[in-house]
This record gives sequence, structure tokens and C-alpha cells, in this order.
Amino acid sequence: MPQSFAYIADERTVRLVIGSMPGAASLAAGEYYAHKHNLFWRFAFEAYGAAFDVSQPPAYALKTSLLREHGTGLWDAAAFCQREGSLDAAIKNAAPNDFPALLSRYPQIECLLFNGQTAHKLFRRFYPELLEAKRWLLLPSTSPANASVPLAVRREKWLAALRG
Repeated sequence: MPQSFAYIADERTVRLVIGSMPGAASLAAGEYYAHKHNLFWRFAFEAYGAAFDVSQPPAYALKTSLLREHGTGLWDAAAFCQREGSLDAAIKNAAPNDFPALLSRYPQIECLLFNGQTAHKLFRRFYPELLEAKRWLLLPSTSPANASVPLAVRREKWLAALRG
């Protein structure tokens, strides 16, 4: 049964990127967005003016440090679920992460950035009241499975959201 990772957030976090559930590559690596074709880290580094070499990505500690320095955190809508493979469409029986506790601990988090439809749907099912209390944006998934949205569109939306 896949389980999400601990959140990445601290007193500097003002925006929180919310995914659905780590895929197989991320679970194997123990890192958020570890699939080599996922665009999240590429977009984050570009948004924050840091170099990102796809052939030699930075160490995970450097990636997460960059996010923290720029007020960005990460977590997944689901704490655990049943799922065969990595596709969001296969998620079943998801249980929520404790967002009320996280947002109580870090009340300065003002914006929720949903990485794709499934993350938003899960969060909305678990915590509809939090969507009324916070500013939020539904962004196109950075997953390589999201080929229907052109790269330029995903890039533009993510850069604006991460910088905003």
C-alpha cells in the first residue's frame, strides 16, 4: 500500500504544492517527484532562478532546500491508498493527510497549489472547508503521463504560480 512522504514545510512556507500520491519512481527513491520525466523540479528551479541539468539533476537535499528558501512546501493529499502502478486514475480507498494540523502549525501558508486534477479532487473530498479558507490554484500535472497539456502551457502556469 503506497504511503505519502512527510511534508516539506517550515516557518517560511507561504505556498504549498499538493500532489496526489507519490508514483513508483518516487516511492523507490524516497523523494518527491523523482521520475526523471516529471517536470516539477525543472519548473521549480527555473522559477527560482537556479540552474537545473536534466542529465545530472541536483541532490534531493538541494532541491528541497531551494523550495524552502523560496517559501514553497510539498505534501500529498492522500496519506496512503490502494493503487496498482503509478497512475492517479488507479488510486482507490485514499485516506487524507492531516492538513488541518499542518495549516494550524504553519498559519502563514496562504496559497495551495494543486499538482493536477486528482490532487485537487482528493483534497476537495477530504477538506472542502479549507478550499474556502485559503487561496488555491489548480495547475496542470507535472507528470509525464500528462501529455495532453502542451509543455509551454504547463511551464507558464507553474512558473507564475511558484513565483506568485
